[in-house]
Amino acid sequence: MSTTMRQKMADTIRFLAADMVQQANSGHPGAPMGLADIAVVLSEHMNHNPKNPKWLNRDRLVFSGGHGTGLIYSLYYLWGYGLEIEDLKNFRQLDSKTPGHPEYGHTAGIEITTGPLGQGIANAVGFAMASEFVGNKVNSETAALIDHNVYCLCGDGDLEEGISYEACSIAGHMGLDNLILIYDSNRITIEGSTELSLSENMRDRFESQNWAVLEIDGHNFEEIDGALTQAKTISRPVLIIANTTIAKGGGKMEGSHHAHGAPLGHDVIKAAKTAAGFDPEATFAVDADVMERFRCAIEKGDLAEREWNHRLKELPLSEQNEAYEQLMNPDFSRISWPTFEKADATRNTNGIILNAIAKAIPGFLGGSADLGPSNKTELKDMGDFPKGKNIHFGIREHAMASITNAMALYGPIMPFSATFFVFSDYLKPSARIAALSGIQHFFIWTHDSIGVGEDGPTHQPIEHLSQFRALPNFYVYRPADGAENVKCWQKALSMKYSPSAFVCSRQNLPLLPNAVRGDVENGGYLIIERSNATVTIMASGSEVALAIETSEVLQGRGIAANVVSVPCFDLLLEQPQNYIDSIIKPGTKRLAIEAARGLEWYRFADTVIAMDSFGASAPAEQLFEKFGFTAEAIAAKI
Repeated sequence: MSTTMRQKMADTIRFLAADMVQQANSGHPGAPMGLADIAVVLSEHMNHNPKNPKWLNRDRLVFSGGHGTGLIYSLYYLWGYGLEIEDLKNFRQLDSKTPGHPEYGHTAGIEITTGPLGQGIANAVGFAMASEFVGNKVNSETAALIDHNVYCLCGDGDLEEGISYEACSIAGHMGLDNLILIYDSNRITIEGSTELSLSENMRDRFESQNWAVLEIDGHNFEEIDGALTQAKTISRPVLIIANTTIAKGGGKMEGSHHAHGAPLGHDVIKAAKTAAGFDPEATFAVDADVMERFRCAIEKGDLAEREWNHRLKELPLSEQNEAYEQLMNPDFSRISWPTFEKADATRNTNGIILNAIAKAIPGFLGGSADLGPSNKTELKDMGDFPKGKNIHFGIREHAMASITNAMALYGPIMPFSATFFVFSDYLKPSARIAALSGIQHFFIWTHDSIGVGEDGPTHQPIEHLSQFRALPNFYVYRPADGAENVKCWQKALSMKYSPSAFVCSRQNLPLLPNAVRGDVENGGYLIIERSNATVTIMASGSEVALAIETSEVLQGRGIAANVVSVPCFDLLLEQPQNYIDSIIKPGTKRLAIEAARGLEWYRFADTVIAMDSFGASAPAEQLFEKFGFTAEAIAAKI
């Protein structure tokens, strides 16, 4: 394609982005305008199908700088993903298809929700890791079903975030050879020049992490094309440092940090259009020759997918075909659910359940942030990633969770990630994105309370249950024993559009009565029901056994107390009032017990016995006694 045509296409993107931000009087024109030249050439390289945004072997494109939606929506409109010019005009408006940051499931073509800087880089690593795992399962020497690339656009802000160090470190360690990170090095942040806060050598940083590094003028079409062509031949991840100018083509705002997050102004845009040979009075304008070239993506992508489908149909009835079918169509009836006959920590029962699921479901895999032996997440005899199912994330909690989010959205993968519950703080932004996006990501969080014991208050999660129960579309399961743990997993596997967290104990928990239960799907149920009860005691996890013991003490003193187990507080909130009244009896005094902050229990309880401090360092039994979590102490309060 001629340089003249490429320039016209790039300027079209620039002015669409500028017009969108101007009309909304809100947004970020600088990055879209600076990246427009790269976007045009990337359009020539990308293998995707606007007719089917879910085609498995498409190239993935992640916008880590999610504020650059002027570029994102312009591209998806021009490529033919279903956006119309009216959608661009409604940028950042209520109920539009073009919100301020890209949202997965809201706008066709968006691979994953981004906006919090740095997460998109980890997401791109996750897509690359997922493709490697799936490719190892379904590719053969004669038929490669998975051979696509993963592209990620990022900026200075993304690379300053700590998650980018974590994610790029593991990507280089794994030698991911289809990952191409394009760094929009415009040396500008909101406050001004990056010299205010950033002085490291990016080439040295990435080369030390086993990345190949290419450097180009991000406004030179030939250099962009050459770098992308070369990057696809390199057998490790590639960083393309693209030296650009923020708000390129934006007249007097070109190069200014003021162009980062504010409209350029009508007069500036008109002058810029005039300088580029565009009609200064026309807004949201796309000439036919420009549209024709961008819309080639439809025909090109449709042909590529049809060729891929033909390749798929030509597979012999062999192990390759069977592996593909089993991966794409998991059969949960093949899971041999374990039973439990003795007291055990729920981290142990959870580990047994993980192994049972992984043996039956080809796409079920995961790993821990260097805590596999403690989290009990090792999948025995199933090998290490990328050919096996055990992923060694290293001590990188935040990147781990964002990587796993992307793996879950890749297609035929059902991943889990694991760490100590207290370290869920390190990955909270990724958990929030999972909930916001409806990602079926299974979080395994062990060592769930002051029961951690001697490690002390730095390792004893206190406020964490309340924090995650407050998160919409995020389901926290805290099983009281192995049987309840099984039921929690059966429910979680059925929830395709929500993340689930399994919060498990370090210490042994006794087997409870009514070991086979069917009401976990409602979040809570009566585990002890007494006639003429005047008290209802509610609890989750390790405190359920304590609640039962307290009920027995009260019974000996002539006070009848029901006990309600609440393995999933979030599910209980969703039940109709008549169900809630059937287990938390109206007219009874309602008490909740939790060895954590427990503020959310006031939704149902008159009194909450919970933690008001950060715990202490001592054996678990001594801590439960010190903080009042004994049957005698609770019965006395009742």
